[in-house]
Amino acid sequence: MNWPDARSWAASWDWGDAPAWAAFVLAAIALWISIRAQKDGRRSANAAVASVEEARLSRVASEKSAAVAEETLADQRREAAERRAAEEEASRPRPAFAIERRNRSTFYLRNIGTGRATGVAISGRGGPYSMNPIAGVDLAPAEAVEFTMLGSAGQPIPGTLYVTWDGQEEEMPVAVPTL
Repeated sequence: MNWPDARSWAASWDWGDAPAWAAFVLAAIALWISIRAQKDGRRSANAAVASVEEARLSRVASEKSAAVAEETLADQRREAAERRAAEEEASRPRPAFAIERRNRSTFYLRNIGTGRATGVAISGRGGPYSMNPIAGVDLAPAEAVEFTMLGSAGQPIPGTLYVTWDGQEEEMPVAVPTL
């Protein structure tokens, strides 16, 4: 190669091509920027979709949490009402009865409870015996009513009598004391 006759590479250019090359470089830079922007946009869109999904899951979880909280509150209120009702029932004065023996044939039915009993009735079951029944008697706490009872036909008196009163229709057994 003949170096003294060689022109420089820059001198061999036709300066009319320089703006085209500059436009090419700028277009390449713009392409690179747009590709990056597209990737960023896609990443942003994916993040938005993930955010929407997380928000939906959060909403579902908060609805479930609210439902559980409402159920828990309802259960607590129901339990409190049941507890109050049980406490009121437990503190309510109640009659209770015992039979006391005075002698061979005289007995007392005594209210040993804390509440008044109205419409008290006493009955027995089985075996031959004689008793003047109690019916429709009112007994305050610690109050007693007298009745008589004798065994008959050589049989002893029953070991248990049954008491009912207003509000207690089911017969309650009461032991009869022996001599």
